Parts: sequence; structure tokens; C-alpha cells
Amino acid sequence: MTTNTPTWTTQKPTAVIVLADGTIIEGQGCGATGVVQAEICFNTAITGYQEILTDPSYAGQVVTFTFPHIGNVGANEEDVEMLEAGKSDGAVGAVFKAEITTPSNYRSSQHLNEWLKARNIIAMSGVDTRALTNLIREKGLANCVIAHSEDGKFDFDALKKQAIEWSGLEGLDLAKTVGHGLSNPWSEKPWVWDEGYENASGHDYHIVAIDFGVKRNILRLMAGLGCKITIVPATSTAEEVLAHKPDGVFLSNGPGDPAATGEYSVKTIQDILKTDIPVFGICLGHQMLALALGAKTTKMHQGHHGANHPVKDHTTDKVEIVSMNHGFAVDSKSLPKGVKETHVSLFDGTNCGLAVEGKPVFSVQHHPEASPGPQDSHYLFKRFLNLIKESKGEELVNEF
Repeated sequence: MTTNTPTWTTQKPTAVIVLADGTIIEGQGCGATGVVQAEICFNTAITGYQEILTDPSYAGQVVTFTFPHIGNVGANEEDVEMLEAGKSDGAVGAVFKAEITTPSNYRSSQHLNEWLKARNIIAMSGVDTRALTNLIREKGLANCVIAHSEDGKFDFDALKKQAIEWSGLEGLDLAKTVGHGLSNPWSEKPWVWDEGYENASGHDYHIVAIDFGVKRNILRLMAGLGCKITIVPATSTAEEVLAHKPDGVFLSNGPGDPAATGEYSVKTIQDILKTDIPVFGICLGHQMLALALGAKTTKMHQGHHGANHPVKDHTTDKVEIVSMNHGFAVDSKSLPKGVKETHVSLFDGTNCGLAVEGKPVFSVQHHPEASPGPQDSHYLFKRFLNLIKESKGEELVNEF
């Protein structure tokens, strides 16, 4: 006797997510097998799953994709955001609505499932991601365990215990884990259609980037403006940074609790601020700058993760659509005198930028480099360049 029962209704779950409150979410495993503790969040971007999963800012997190079709363009070696392409810095898990399909894109060199395995990312499909997103919105970012076992056998009591016992991201410094310096000079400029990344040559200015977990496209955009870039570890001292004689200092994005990273980086930034060297920070770099100036950071309920967030720039009165990825935010009420709020989220009013009055120092919470995503905020890199030019008495460029 035959039935019309869909096959997915009878499939045995081979992957599960167990939240610290005991909630169990079942699905079909893909990617790597194993068990990992993490914080679960959701990302509302429609494109860029490969860049999202390799963004070091997602270290210690499982990403739930609200867009249902993930994997349809496959994977390649170009769309990787972490500095060392072969490393596994970035998201530790991923959740999809639909099964990963056969890739259909001329740039694809690998099936996403195989790419996930190679990067040791545990993933699962067949999940009602809309319901899971609503759960995170209501209850907030949650500690969890994601597990993938091909035989579908799980010890749920043990998994719940692991989820409960995980420390979570609060108080956790991850910048030292994912941030590092490079022995070779940075050599990539922005991607050119059907040609790849241009080689950076000819430098007018020297920028030292403190690497808390920097994304490659940030460095590409600065290199594209004629900047030589030296990348130094998150633990670098001000003396080590200034020894490179930079024209500007960049504070990068990265994962973890800014207060924990600040235990060793705040003094470095404070000492750099005693000079007149222009400083620009993005994401965690923005938070680190705020802490160095005397402000405070807080853990967010659900965070901001996606490529469709409206932010207003008070310096131009323009609204731009930006890419975001953060679970901590700068408390705007804690900004000290002499530090002004320059950008604000139009979703919830949280701080998204600051500038120091009378000094060439500013930062933003969002990701102006996107990759992929809206390019509304690319002008911020030119703003940084203009601060460097102004410090040298040179003619400024048009930011827009």
C-alpha cells in the first residue's frame, strides 16, 4: 500500500539544538558532525551566507538564517572574510529552513555542505526558522548546544546540561583567539567583476590595523584608497603600534564581550589617543574606543544581525541602509563630555557611531564595508582618509 505522505515528515532527526531553557529543535544534519556550545542568533540578510559564516565577529555563535534558501550559489575561495582563509574562525553553527541544494553559479567551486564540513561548522536544515527567530526575539539571545550525529542518537539531558553550563559571551574575550598580525603586507584591493581582487600597489599612507577579528573587505577598501596596511595583534601595546609610524590607526571588528577585551586594549587605545594620529573604529573597534573614552557597553536582548538596518548619520542628516553584526552596544547615555553621538539605529535608537570633538577620532557600530550588502556607508573610509589628509595639510577628497 502506498501513501502520499511527504518523505520529510518521516525522516529521523540527525541534528538538534538544545537551548539552556530545555527547548529542543530538531532537523536534518549537514556540515560537520559533533557537538558545540554557543550563543544562537538570527541574521536577516538575503545574500552573503559564506561571508557571514566566515566573519570572525560570529565566533562562538550559531547563525539562524531567516532567508530560506541557503547554499544555492555554492561556495568558493574568494568569498571568505577571515584573514587566514583556511582557519575556522567565525560561526560554529548554522541553521537553515530548506535543504542545501545543488549549487548553480559560475563562481561556485564547492558544494556548501562540503565547505561546511571542511570548516568544521555544524549545520542543520528542515527547521522552522521563522518560529526560531520569533523565539529569539521574545526570549533574547540564548546559550545553546548544536549537535549533529548521523545515527540520530542524542543524550538530551547531557546536551541541556552543556547548554546550561556554557559561560556565554558575557565576560568572554575572543579577540585574542581570532585576531592576529600578518607577517606579509596586505595585498588585496576591492573585487572587480570577473577578474577577482586587484593587487594593492603604490601606497600614499600607512595605516596600522589593530586586529580584534578584522574582515578582509575592510582592509581591501582601505587599500583601494591608496593605503599601506600593517596588521598587528589585539594585544599590541601603544608603543608597538606607534613604532610603525602610522598615518592612521584602525580599530577592527571582532567577537566577544568588549569589556573583557578592554582589560588589555583600553590602555593601548588611550595612549594612542594622546597623539594627534587619526583613529577609526568599526563594530568591536567602536566599542573599544567608547570604553577607552570612558563610556560603557551593554549586552543586547537580541542583537543586530543583517544587511538591511536603517541608520541615521547626524553629521549629514542622511539615512543609510547598513550591514550589522553585534550583540553588545555602546550605552549612549554614558558617552562623556566631548564625545558626540554621530549615528543612531532607527530600529531601536541604539548608538551606532561617535566622534571626539576637536580630535580626528571617530567610529561606527555598523559595518560600512558590508561584503556583500549595501554600500551606503563606504563614504566613512573616505572620511578616515580625509582626516589623514587634513593632518598633513593636503587637499581633501569628496566623501560621496
